[in-house]
Amino acid sequence: MDQPRARADRSYLDHAASSPLRPEAARAMTEVWAMAGNPSSRHGSGRAAKGLLEDARESIAEDLGADPAEVIFTSGGTEADTLAVLGSIGARPERPAYAVSAVEHPAIDGIAVPYRKRIELPVGQGGAGFGRVDPIAVADVAPRCSVVSVQWVNNETGIVQPLTDVVAAAHEGGAWIHTDAVQALDTMPVDFAALGLDLLSASGHKFGGPVGVGILLARREAELVPVGAGGGQERRVRSGTVPMVLAVGMAAALRSARADREQRHERDRRWRAQIVEAAVQLPEVEVRGLDGVEGGQQPSILNLGIGGAKSEDLLVLLDRAGIDSSAGAACQAGVQRDSHVLAALGIDQNRSGSVRLSWGWSTGQADIDRVCAALPDVVAKARAAGAKKVGF
Repeated sequence: MDQPRARADRSYLDHAASSPLRPEAARAMTEVWAMAGNPSSRHGSGRAAKGLLEDARESIAEDLGADPAEVIFTSGGTEADTLAVLGSIGARPERPAYAVSAVEHPAIDGIAVPYRKRIELPVGQGGAGFGRVDPIAVADVAPRCSVVSVQWVNNETGIVQPLTDVVAAAHEGGAWIHTDAVQALDTMPVDFAALGLDLLSASGHKFGGPVGVGILLARREAELVPVGAGGGQERRVRSGTVPMVLAVGMAAALRSARADREQRHERDRRWRAQIVEAAVQLPEVEVRGLDGVEGGQQPSILNLGIGGAKSEDLLVLLDRAGIDSSAGAACQAGVQRDSHVLAALGIDQNRSGSVRLSWGWSTGQADIDRVCAALPDVVAKARAAGAKKVGF
């Protein structure tokens, strides 16, 4: 793993929104950036581009335990999610419903299909099931569903779903199972075949690849109905010229991310513990996660609830302290609104603000030290600002 880049002026702790481009990806793209040729063309340049595209496909398949024919390139995680869910519903018209968890990313949560019943799977609001779908609930609805979609690692809290049990429950009722793995590929052991998944979505820029490219892994037997018209370049499911250069960069980033995953995991656990220790010393600060359950928490996504403060004030003050952070999903056109994820967890968002800190390959110890040092002042000032707004 290349050493983290020095950033004396700022600390980037928003990897869950987008991870900086890994040097391996930049080098791989630089080597092919100027190449001419459409991968669908039959002339020499086209064949060369096609060869590089297929090399990238094979590399990704090998890293994720899939067959190359199961790798469908997309423009990102949102498109991959859409193709998976809408394609499954269209392919299985005899099933009147589809199911999604209450804590999905907006790319899934926002899907609405006429004449198909949407079933929302609740999550636990406490204990060992906090933030998690109950596989028994999945088994209850699966016989009616074309597809069940459950996000593997939540983008706001880092809570990890019991995916193996969810897959088994969905298949027991004959439903296809899709997981949004956008936050998982960088951190979780992924074997598409061994997990028994039908569909898996991912996005390149969440693990150090370029923006604008993603993948949908679709089991050979999952014959999805295409959502749009066109040339059907990607297994007749997705149309449009595949950006070969971006695919090459994504494959290189994924190979690098998988290689250093275990090393980063141990580091991430230490850093999470350090920030949590600093945060919980402050009054009315809580960790919104599942740290006490083995395998229940992705350590590099930390959601803090801070009583008496507003999220927007916390983010502004952290920004002024040189810390890039967020309150939740970045895929909502920059609009700050209450989180449906936190609402599903039973959290009163009028009483506390939220800060999501997320780190990754480019983070260094100095970044973690900076946020720990800044938190007391940031929290105090945010609470003072909140008190002024309500006239205290």
